[in-house]
Amino acid sequence: MDQTTGVAAGGGRDAVRPVTLRVGEEEPRIRTGVPGLDRVLGGGLVPGSVVMLAGPPGIGKSTLVLHLLGALVAQGTSCLLVSGEESRAQVASRARRLRIPVDDVGFAPGRDLDVVLDAARATRPAVLAVDSIQTVRDPQGTAMPGGVTQVRICADALVGLAKSEGISVILTGHVTKQGDLAGPRALEHAVDVVMAFEGDPRSGLRVLSSGKNRFGAEGETAWFEMGPHGLARIDPTAMLVRGESAPGSAVAVIQAGRRALAAEVQALVGSIDGTGRRQATGLDPRRFQLVAAVLDRAAGLPLGRADLFGASSGGIRIDDPASDLAVAAALASAATGSMPPAGAAFVGEISLTGSLRPAPGMQQRLAAARGAGCTAVFAPGPAVGAPAGLTFHTVTHVTHALGWAISGAAPTRRARAS
Repeated sequence: MDQTTGVAAGGGRDAVRPVTLRVGEEEPRIRTGVPGLDRVLGGGLVPGSVVMLAGPPGIGKSTLVLHLLGALVAQGTSCLLVSGEESRAQVASRARRLRIPVDDVGFAPGRDLDVVLDAARATRPAVLAVDSIQTVRDPQGTAMPGGVTQVRICADALVGLAKSEGISVILTGHVTKQGDLAGPRALEHAVDVVMAFEGDPRSGLRVLSSGKNRFGAEGETAWFEMGPHGLARIDPTAMLVRGESAPGSAVAVIQAGRRALAAEVQALVGSIDGTGRRQATGLDPRRFQLVAAVLDRAAGLPLGRADLFGASSGGIRIDDPASDLAVAAALASAATGSMPPAGAAFVGEISLTGSLRPAPGMQQRLAAARGAGCTAVFAPGPAVGAPAGLTFHTVTHVTHALGWAISGAAPTRRARAS
């Protein structure tokens, strides 16, 4: 009998006996060599794990995988890339253009599941990258490649390969317009780690964030910029926060995993004689509407029938409820034409009554605000750990925080030209 698994060998059906969870020392993780990626993964690749890298087409998933494989082989880690989207010559050409050293990376066609499994078992790489899971098909299946059934079958086979052979498997996958991966959550339950690669394809900013992670903290992020030589890790503060304030903009300090980040939010108030359209890019549209409704009622700003537009700078997605106050500041500034106080940042969740709720992780947020060049923070709660050079303004209601915009200033009303 195998003492590790408790499975007794023999003819017919094997008997499975329970074993204890006592194991030896944890196998060391595989460091990727890509700055920021190890933190998102929770410390590196775990041998035998399956990582899903999901993102919209054209965002740079294949480029990120090439960077990863190039960094791994440079430190002596064996890698195999199977691609169903590009030929060997196409992958090599793109790697040369981006100056990514991948000469020692193994390559195999990635459209037939049997070929992928045979190539992995023959070479036994430490890391196997499959680009993409939607292009792999099981020849014994009747469903079309890319469909939910085929994707599930192929992913299940690759998960079995990872667990039985101890190979770290990286799968890339395209997301739908609704943000789902190959259908409604078809693969997230089967893999160990899900990473989302997002950004505005028209700009160079890319954000890598972890969702599900069995081996580390969820919500960790890393920022990259797409350039002529591929992806380069950046500090996004300079791209997300401008040096000068302007009407219709405000600085939010959001929590991204265990890290805080200052980012600019922008608002535009259009005509007030229409049906009151609402459009938000990069912001939670439901919270955007909630903040606008609270300002209309609690602060007396005529936003109920106005066309309102909101956006985050750099295409970054902001879903932290503590960004509510910054969104309110941007809307109030756009509606009245008043500029926010110079160097100010705003932190706080707004309730339906207009009162402000404290945000967690204020010490990290204050440090991030100071690092972005802010000199003042408007937020509820005491100033715990405020760094030198940063003035903390304690506010308990949205009208207190926005007094610079709504006190003694008549809201600007815009009408359509007749």
